[in-house]
Amino acid sequence: MTPILAIALTAIFTAISCAVLGAFLVLRKMTMVGDAISHAVLPGIAIAYLLSQSRASLPMFLGAALVGVFATVIIEILSKKWKVQSDASIGMTFTTLFALGVVLITFWSDKVDLDQECVLYGEIAFVPFNTWSLAGQSMGPIALWSSGILLLIVLIYTFAGYKGLLMSSFNEDYAAVLGIGVGAWNLSLMSMVSVATVISFESVGAILVVALLVAPAATAYLISQKLKPMILLAALFGLSGSLLGYLISARFDTSIAGGIATMLGVQFALILAITQFTRTS
Repeated sequence: MTPILAIALTAIFTAISCAVLGAFLVLRKMTMVGDAISHAVLPGIAIAYLLSQSRASLPMFLGAALVGVFATVIIEILSKKWKVQSDASIGMTFTTLFALGVVLITFWSDKVDLDQECVLYGEIAFVPFNTWSLAGQSMGPIALWSSGILLLIVLIYTFAGYKGLLMSSFNEDYAAVLGIGVGAWNLSLMSMVSVATVISFESVGAILVVALLVAPAATAYLISQKLKPMILLAALFGLSGSLLGYLISARFDTSIAGGIATMLGVQFALILAITQFTRTS
């Protein structure tokens, strides 16, 4: 597999996974949860590195995933049980945990060879160089496999839990009357977002993960508020934004993650302008 194809497929798989999950976050008005989780996992990464003394993917993933799920539980408790405003609970959780991560890295600077920027600004251009082998046979880039598995998990989760996700996203009270466990579905979605964020940021960086969670779904929401069309449109915008951003970045030799995030913003601006024009005309 060529490096260009590996990068493109990794971007596409990650974009579609994040866009599908982002559709549910937009409907629930919780789009910044992805931003919160992507920053909150920093202490988990620092502790995992300190304990393992390795930058291997598995310890990093486990540390980040545990803290990511912990962050979603805290957000859920603050907003649902203790009635703290949703945006306030998200903001307090991510700032506190991110600050804790910075403090840990600074305090253990002689033991932890990590820079917080390595978490925020992943470089997808390096995807082809981090490969794995099985029985002496090269299996290709780790990020490509992990993003492909993530996409499969997200699709299975969405199809299997579509009814529960649908009802809990639009009307929690009605869903509770029907016997649907709203709290369980909320927690499962937040946990899935946490896992997707952790898997994705190693290759594409937290900044692009947030853009992929928010921009495609927000763009799709401008066109349709029905869930199925919105999910399909979000996946389409994520796909097109990734491909266009990658092509532009390759053409002008700039950051691939920055190019993709910029194109996602351009798509949103264009669709917003078109929808506003059609409504006023």
